Amino acid sequence: MAGNREYKSDVFSMLLEEPANALEVYNGLNGTNYEDPNELEIHLLDKGVSLSIYNDSSFIIDMNLSLYEHQSTYNPNIPLRNLIYLVNLWQDFINNRDLYGRRLIKIPTPHFAVFYNGTEDRPEVEEMYLSSAFEHPTEHPEIELKCMVYNINKGKNVELLERCTVLKNYMYFVDMVRFYKKQLGNSQETLEQAIEMAINDCIQNHILEDFLKKRRAEVIKVTQLDYTWERREELIRKEEYEEGINAVLQIIEQLKQGIEPDVIIAQGADEEIVRKAVDLL
Repeated sequence: MAGNREYKSDVFSMLLEEPANALEVYNGLNGTNYEDPNELEIHLLDKGVSLSIYNDSSFIIDMNLSLYEHQSTYNPNIPLRNLIYLVNLWQDFINNRDLYGRRLIKIPTPHFAVFYNGTEDRPEVEEMYLSSAFEHPTEHPEIELKCMVYNINKGKNVELLERCTVLKNYMYFVDMVRFYKKQLGNSQETLEQAIEMAINDCIQNHILEDFLKKRRAEVIKVTQLDYTWERREELIRKEEYEEGINAVLQIIEQLKQGIEPDVIIAQGADEEIVRKAVDLL
């Protein structure tokens, strides 16, 4: 998930705690046909990293380290977060091996994927790069990290979801929560009702049935936190948008009074907002 969440788990990460589910997603993404979940080793950090820097699912198979997470709010900082997480995983992996020795230490090859299911319209597939965050862009970055983002909302990446039943079923659950939430309203009380109704719907239709029966209380708790956070993010973005509009309007009034843009900037106004006001005038 995006942002500084105060919790570490969600339904997506709970599902991918099961090696069989993680293996299915891995095969679906990579066109492989591994069959034995015991070949897959789950690797999760439980020390030293801020709760805002975490990963939903990390595992190794055949010396390939996959780091997966789901994103309900677009966040451009995922490559940086993944780098921090990866370094900590590698640190655990090499343990007490001699980094100053003459023997090359082999490490698992990393692969990064995000499964986006937010309400903001995003492309079907995106590539995100660590170098996009560099203050001074360079044609040949001396360090790079590429993260693939797959939109798994309805009508997106259909073939991938057909290959990955666990992702398809997860999105059915998400869509049902959204459906009942829209019917009942946005209060905390109706949110819990919507989640309960979505769970009942899934169980009735044999979707994630065993998982939801076994972990129902936990699913309700983390889904409430998930949607509460998502709603908070929506309100923050709306407030920032309204503040930006008001700032532009105020600067337009100053421009109409004959005050030069450079003078307005020198008085402390944001240069980008001033430029937008000039363009609109």
